[in-house]
Amino acid sequence: MGLFDRLRRTPGGDNVYVYENARPPEVATGDADLIEAVAAHIEKHIGEPDLVFHQLVSEYVHVDIHVVQPTEARPWVTLVTSGMSERPMTTPQGIGPEYSRAELTMALPPDWPIHSKEERHYWPFRILQDIATLPHKYDSWVWIDHTIPNDDPPKPYAEDTGFCCALLGVPVLAGPDFAQMTDGEHTVTFIAVYPLYEDETNLKLNEGADALTERLDAAEVTELLDPTRPSVVA
Repeated sequence: MGLFDRLRRTPGGDNVYVYENARPPEVATGDADLIEAVAAHIEKHIGEPDLVFHQLVSEYVHVDIHVVQPTEARPWVTLVTSGMSERPMTTPQGIGPEYSRAELTMALPPDWPIHSKEERHYWPFRILQDIATLPHKYDSWVWIDHTIPNDDPPKPYAEDTGFCCALLGVPVLAGPDFAQMTDGEHTVTFIAVYPLYEDETNLKLNEGADALTERLDAAEVTELLDPTRPSVVA
């Protein structure tokens, strides 16, 4: 599948794709009507964005991040990408086109300094754009239950956090009607990004996704980032 350079199997039975060589950059020209539909879907189910962070350099897809401010019903900052789905991902054999387009979501505490460009504040935005670009950059596919490390071996996203990997999962906070949308012949799935510690990622790799998600569920971990939460493995 795609342009991965090495493949290995984990004790938990997962494939680990190692990407080293990206395909050549190209101008991002995707389905503008679909992206407008994604923006309308965000506004309908989450709220009208207070601002949109536009990606300055778009070599594969143009990934914007919609920022919806806290409300009484949703007392957190909600981040949702648009642009990842403007091109289909390269799905594995046997996976239908309805699984080829996705966008990402994540939530931040209400007092998160969203305008700060310090890496300790900006890294959630960075990983959303990086993960959204990854499948197009390497002609590959990312989906629910996939884990994506920050480098190999994993390193923390910022100096003041131990989070160094991301689990892609089902959104919890946005409600069931938000998780998927259809626009014409295209289906777009909204996938939540859950930052992980290295030992949590190792649990998933060694024992499988269910072993990790059971612990995350037991600890009531959602896509709302809690910078102080302890590892569910420790």
